[in-house]
Amino acid sequence: MANALTTDPNGPMYYNGIYHLFYQYNPKGAVWGNIVWAHSVSKDLVNWEALEPAIYPSKPFDINGCWSGSATVLPNNMPVIFYTGIDPNQHQVQNYAVPANLSDPYLREWIKPDNNPIVVADETMNKTAFRDPTTAWKVDGHWRMLVASRRKLRGMAYLYRSRDFKTWVKAKHPLHSVANTGMFECADFFPVSLSGDNGLDTSAVGPNVKHVLKVSLDLTRYEYYTIGSYIPEPRDKYLVDKSFVDGWGGLRYDYGNYYASKTFFDPSKNRRVLWGWSNESDTAQDDVHKGWAGLQTIPRKLWLDPSGKQLLQWPIEEIETLRGQKVQLSNQQLKLGEHVEVKGITAAQADVDVIFTIPNLDKAEPFDPSWTNAQDLCGLKGSTAQGGVGPFGLLTLASEKLEEYTPVFFRIFKGQDKHVVLLCSDASSSSLRKDGLYRPSFAGFVDVDLADKKKISLRSLIDHSVVESFGAGGKTCITSRVYPTLAVFDEAHLFIFNNGTETITADVKAWSMAKPSKMNN
Repeated sequence: MANALTTDPNGPMYYNGIYHLFYQYNPKGAVWGNIVWAHSVSKDLVNWEALEPAIYPSKPFDINGCWSGSATVLPNNMPVIFYTGIDPNQHQVQNYAVPANLSDPYLREWIKPDNNPIVVADETMNKTAFRDPTTAWKVDGHWRMLVASRRKLRGMAYLYRSRDFKTWVKAKHPLHSVANTGMFECADFFPVSLSGDNGLDTSAVGPNVKHVLKVSLDLTRYEYYTIGSYIPEPRDKYLVDKSFVDGWGGLRYDYGNYYASKTFFDPSKNRRVLWGWSNESDTAQDDVHKGWAGLQTIPRKLWLDPSGKQLLQWPIEEIETLRGQKVQLSNQQLKLGEHVEVKGITAAQADVDVIFTIPNLDKAEPFDPSWTNAQDLCGLKGSTAQGGVGPFGLLTLASEKLEEYTPVFFRIFKGQDKHVVLLCSDASSSSLRKDGLYRPSFAGFVDVDLADKKKISLRSLIDHSVVESFGAGGKTCITSRVYPTLAVFDEAHLFIFNNGTETITADVKAWSMAKPSKMNN
């Protein structure tokens, strides 16, 4: 799709044995505009077949664009799409569409009924910042959905209710709003179980359930989420748990190039699946909507960490069907300044899983409490800056002589109460291109206690221009988009490394990864 803009995943859903992915797409070029709902289908979330667009501008309520939304499968097994249309006044209105033929297993054709739009902003609201209706949920006879918006710089998640799924009434109070975040986009609201890693239907409520509210932030171009208690009656409250930062400094699904994400419940495997969009970042980050294509990231299973303090993510198990040639390194010692190549796999397209063992934490550098921004800290202390415990990790998409490489690594600090763990995916050395390429030092802190096990894991999925990394079993995830000039195809290499004074031991499993047999063609 090099000549077309691909952005936000819309309304992923599972219906009658088929996975559907709808996504924002400009068939006329890699620039923002002419947005339709592209449509692809799959039986395994790995191999995809592209169909004709499901929704495209055709009626007054969406004549200037069919923007993001979601899908809901009703109890009578009827799928419904919610989406934002741009009307002749450039106002954002909420519409719905239904399949033209339920006997078509691929649901190729969709109808937009004439009672659209079903939700419009009232006079107190910003009609040009009112979009991205969520998957609906039902409690006590009423359906609910959220629409993202803003009131000046306050992010708003407006709540609407309906008995019949057609007539929607705005609630007196938004489900949630936060000062000084700027516009909420692509809101997602869903339940998670307090025990185990199974997913829950979006309408699940009860004593063993917490709820997640995720928002994408138009001002910063990243997302954050909170976990809290949802109280449907008497007036739909969402109370954020006290340990969560509710704003720009909040927890993220992914601390890298990841935006406009959407989850869905997959009843076939009893899991919640997360999908995100990684923009190409071919110049500056601000150019996301000015003309750069993107890709949908690998789908991830999503569930609540047993601590209740965060979510965990892991690549869906189906991705492992693409694994080919396997290599292993056992008890590989890495002393200060050493890097060891992982040979025998296709390093440009690989799945690598490493467990690092740290014999002693005494050499960890002291942690300065002012280091609150992980990305700034990664930029300050990169992969070549010698430390005590770390930096250690992977050099992905590396050229043979390391003129180019994208390091994914840990660095351990000694905090006041426990050790502080930093995970970085640093694109600053990823390419020799000199043309204003966006090369950030993405990073996130990892909430893990190393005092007992003194082990930490890292899994990275490498696919030519994208590196998706999962630290400590999916506690901290980072997606990087990179554009090497030397480390391409057979000229790409993979290394494990250590630039800390404490010797580290690595146990590596790595696989060459095949291409899916169907790649959206």
